[in-house]
Amino acid sequence: MSAYAQCIQDLISELSHLPGIGPKSAERITFHLLKSRKEDVMRLAQALQDMKSKVRYCEQCFNLAEEELCSVCKDAQRDPSVVLVVEQPRDLMALENPGTYRGLYHVLLGRIAPLEGIGPDDLTIAGLTTRLQAGTIKELILGTNPNVEGDGTALYIENLVTSQFPAVQLSRLARGLPTGSSIEHANRSILADAISGRQQVKPR
Repeated sequence: MSAYAQCIQDLISELSHLPGIGPKSAERITFHLLKSRKEDVMRLAQALQDMKSKVRYCEQCFNLAEEELCSVCKDAQRDPSVVLVVEQPRDLMALENPGTYRGLYHVLLGRIAPLEGIGPDDLTIAGLTTRLQAGTIKELILGTNPNVEGDGTALYIENLVTSQFPAVQLSRLARGLPTGSSIEHANRSILADAISGRQQVKPR
């Protein structure tokens, strides 16, 4: 039997279900909230409520949005002829951070993973096909994660586009050793890509 009041124990239990938060972390967060000002906690509660009640998927790219279209799809300064395919909205956000890409996106909301029972029909590939049929996309960049499932998903889309939309240019995000990384700790696939994708050093 817990020594905490039931409402406190309930919050600790709910927080401990969050990714990366164990019982001890959930306990610390709970007592931090208890010590916080009521208005601060209420703002957090309101933000959580708004997120669940207002957030939806963009009708065009399946990014997170509060309206029919997300902020990226509504941006008239974007190039609609270039679309970058990613697995999750958080991947889109990571690629947006540098501020260099000015095309549009398509979020798959997952990746093909047969061992987990996830197939093409469980993703938003049908929505991507609809966008390709409109004829405005000239280049499709495959930005799935560099792992077995991500590569398999990219290959599926590549075969789909090649067979049904041969006029669309296909490309993949470059891979290799990130700046500041160590060869010693890089996995084999990254090293293989770094070698096969090497560029000749220009003589001075």
